[in-house]
Amino acid sequence: MFMAVATSRTEGISKPRRVQSRTRFQRKTLTPYLFLTPFCVMFVLFFVVPIFYAVYQSLFRTQRSGLGLGAPTVVFAGLSNYQQVLTDRNFFEGIGRMLLFGIVQVPVMLGLALLLALLLDAATVRFKSFFRVAFFIPYGVPGVIGALLWGFLYDPQLSPLVQGLHALGININFLNGNTILWSMANIVTWTYTGYNMLIIYASLQAIPTQLYEAAGLDGCSAIGIAWRIKIPMVAPALILTCVLSVIGTLQLFTEPQVLSQVSNSITSSFTPNLYAYFMAFSNNNYNYTAALSVVLAVVTFIFSFGFLRLTQRQSGV
Repeated sequence: MFMAVATSRTEGISKPRRVQSRTRFQRKTLTPYLFLTPFCVMFVLFFVVPIFYAVYQSLFRTQRSGLGLGAPTVVFAGLSNYQQVLTDRNFFEGIGRMLLFGIVQVPVMLGLALLLALLLDAATVRFKSFFRVAFFIPYGVPGVIGALLWGFLYDPQLSPLVQGLHALGININFLNGNTILWSMANIVTWTYTGYNMLIIYASLQAIPTQLYEAAGLDGCSAIGIAWRIKIPMVAPALILTCVLSVIGTLQLFTEPQVLSQVSNSITSSFTPNLYAYFMAFSNNNYNYTAALSVVLAVVTFIFSFGFLRLTQRQSGV
């Protein structure tokens, strides 16, 4: 009798505890998903859905009946838009131009970012917070405003910089066909060096200081520590910034769009993104623009993923 009463009391106590623990477990399990839900919804609506819609749009084309005077109709075109893209000389010339741009500009920009990050991480540097903000300010300036600013400095009729160089006997035009690509490279470098510097600097801050102390006890100089410890330890950050830079290079749009207003050397197909913009809003060929965008996304993925795999293979990952 006593055992039965004790057992019933134990079961009565343990059951609510089991329910509470199960409820607590479910709450802990669902909490991360509740925080992720807003991001996932926005990601699907503004990233995944537009991709599928672009692919859908690229499978159609607009045509007119008769002599082109009839009402436009949208018909299924299959892969004909992609076939036209793959034979479009303007599109691939723009990609080649951007690859040349990236081969020169990306190493220079990341080299400057690494140098600035190493200087800020040095123990003898003062006013680190001020210099961090100062280097990052160009990235905080909207891209259109930055391009307008540099367009003014490049304009031979308005720029005090060009007039000063002319006074020194240096005749240079930053907006002609031979220099316009590198003028844009200067704008991009000015804009994004500070951004990449912060990524590398954050990686430097994660390195244990005991490594520096041990290297100093072994007689390693500051340059030696930077070369043998700091740079190898921030290699993942360098790879990340390089991949982001490759993606950004193939999608360059703001700088050529703004400078095209002051330079005749920038054509409508100067960059792939500028060419897609021209086909959409000047030729009203939205279906072909969708095919251009899809092919550009594939090309960007191939180059960025190929670079990532190459670096991983060399590092033995």
